[in-house]
Amino acid sequence: MVHALVLMNITDPAKLAAYREKAGAALAKHGGALAAAAPAPTVLEGSMPAPGMGGVLTFPDKDAAIAWINDPELATTHALRNAAGDSSILLLG
Repeated sequence: MVHALVLMNITDPAKLAAYREKAGAALAKHGGALAAAAPAPTVLEGSMPAPGMGGVLTFPDKDAAIAWINDPELATTHALRNAAGDSSILLLG
């Protein structure tokens, strides 16, 4: 199993709401799931500012995570997330 860290600063809550309606099915298509989420993460150490929202995704393996992000059938779903604000997704594994 591998994890991905999602960091977001939301600028359009309506687009985020539209993304959330599709995100679970999009993750499940590639064996992924949301393991944890925080609306306002706390920085425990370091100088990087905390994002407005954070989450941890799980996938069976690295290939599944890469297939999820590159799936052309999910392009409109990923576009909703990107339109909701600034985001980064970091694969941890």
